[in-house]
Amino acid sequence: MKGIRHALQHSLVTKVILSTVVLSLGVILLTGSALYSRLADGIQSTSLDSSLAESRYTFFNAEYQMLASQEMKVEERKRALAEFVVRTSTQGINEERREVIFVKTPSAKTVTVSYEMSSNIIKNSSIPEDLRKRVQKNPKIEYAYSPAKYNNGALVDSLFVGQKIKIPDAGRYEMYIVFSLKNQSATLDLIKNSLTITGIALLLLIALITWLVVRQVVRPVREAARIASQFTNGDYSQRMTVTSTDEMASLANSYNEMAQSIEQQISRLEHLSRVQQRFVSDVTHELRTPLTTLRMASEVIHNQRQSFDPLVARSSELLAAQLDRFERLLEDLLEVSRFDAEVAVLEPVDFDVISLITRCAKDFDTASDVSSPEIQVKSDQETVTIKADIRRVERIMRNLLSNALDHSEGKKIIVTVVATDSEVGIGVRDFGSGLDESALIRVFDRFWRADPSRARVRGGTGLGLSISLEDARLHNGELDAWGRPGLGAHFVLTLPRKAGDLINARPIKAAPLDFHQESFYQ
Repeated sequence: MKGIRHALQHSLVTKVILSTVVLSLGVILLTGSALYSRLADGIQSTSLDSSLAESRYTFFNAEYQMLASQEMKVEERKRALAEFVVRTSTQGINEERREVIFVKTPSAKTVTVSYEMSSNIIKNSSIPEDLRKRVQKNPKIEYAYSPAKYNNGALVDSLFVGQKIKIPDAGRYEMYIVFSLKNQSATLDLIKNSLTITGIALLLLIALITWLVVRQVVRPVREAARIASQFTNGDYSQRMTVTSTDEMASLANSYNEMAQSIEQQISRLEHLSRVQQRFVSDVTHELRTPLTTLRMASEVIHNQRQSFDPLVARSSELLAAQLDRFERLLEDLLEVSRFDAEVAVLEPVDFDVISLITRCAKDFDTASDVSSPEIQVKSDQETVTIKADIRRVERIMRNLLSNALDHSEGKKIIVTVVATDSEVGIGVRDFGSGLDESALIRVFDRFWRADPSRARVRGGTGLGLSISLEDARLHNGELDAWGRPGLGAHFVLTLPRKAGDLINARPIKAAPLDFHQESFYQ
């Protein structure tokens, strides 16, 4: 049963053949039943008409014999009646013998001589009672179907035809002619068996024809599925074989043209991607040398800024700050190029994620030149140990905290940590300007900013969230975002307790609890 269920779920040929066979079986059963019923009715009607015609002739002959025996003595009349019974029972047009029964009508006058007799040791009790009552009341021919009982115990389906007969000096008798239905039953059995065998043969033939037709249609589909699977695995050289000029050949040609076009497009995009990656990597490396020189010169100028004019001193500070930002941009571009080239690797170690978050929060508070909003770290556990790349997790947290500080508008920031046996969820919640729902699908795009025209205390490169998402997914984790204008934003990092394992759930939902319960963070 399991194998059949699997075949039905995964094989189009099996589905089509099975449905066709089931529907064909229903049609064959319905047609065969109707045909058998019509044939049986026709055979029975023909046999009945023939038997009634023979019976009328026999009854007429019996009455004539009885009229001719009026001048005979009792023994001669009995002998003549017996000869008539024997002659009648062997003169039927049916292959089977027909039996004759003479029984006295119960209402007839009492006489000492009995002419009751029957042929072929058939029992008089075989005659149906209902038929006898009808014969006794009606002078016309009556008939009924009933098994005939013989003295040897045999039961044979038969047709009983009866009529009243007057025997001279004996009163009213009932004469019954019994026609065996053996030949009729044999004929119907032959028809039934023939219809059954024909139906089975027809069903098998339909299944075979369906299999051949469906196979011709499904084979190109399977070939296309196989080639598509190889396309998915990176083999773009496969093509469908074209051996004809029919509709399936047109499909194959169209498929091959599409495959060739896809191969060309992928090759072109791969080339462009390699060129782009090499360009970014080369430019980043080439800019490091002049940047180092500029860094050294700016440090010299920055260290002597006290002796400069205030305008020049301020310019030296701006120069140092922008060189720091430029250096961070180069580092981010280099990291992005590693992700694009798929050469980024993890170096997992065991560490306490609570301590890491607390250290990052203190570093932001210490490094700030202005009054920073309060960063609160909340967790039900004092320590949460995970095995991950500590450098990448720290970079994710610094990017999330930096992003929250840039948009907090001086309001507090809450970091929530929830750990399960297999996952760790870290939520960074700010109550600043927030994000529009339409912006959530682009918040992790490279160089995208929700409000590029707004001045910020800390200027970002526009790559932080994109790199954070890549770092999270490198661990088999995920980074989700939520935001509403005027209600702040909520970024949730979900990591497996062991880098590389799958995450089964989100310990922290993207929509913060305070969005539904205002007092959650109070």
